[in-house]
Amino acid sequence: MERLYVCESGKKTELKEILEADPYAADSFARVGYKLRDGTMLEEEKDKVYLYISASGDFIKKADEKLKDVAKPVEGENAKRIIDKIKKEEEAAESGLGSIFG
Repeated sequence: MERLYVCESGKKTELKEILEADPYAADSFARVGYKLRDGTMLEEEKDKVYLYISASGDFIKKADEKLKDVAKPVEGENAKRIIDKIKKEEEAAESGLGSIFG
């Protein structure tokens, strides 16, 4: 399951504290993995930060609860468009590394 969250840039520090808390726990964000991008990097709202997670439904429920005071889920076409941008950025980075080490 995929989930995209949006956070005000002013709360980015608070968001990072939640994401980096207890990295060795079985249900930590560090173990599941996440992508955090500034809105300007994605050509979206520059005063926003976007968090992308691909995880089990159970983890997403826990993430919703942990993040509720800092970030809100993005739904519908906006979520799909931004997730696609994040994935394309990752693919471009991976192919760039492949050409370096290929």
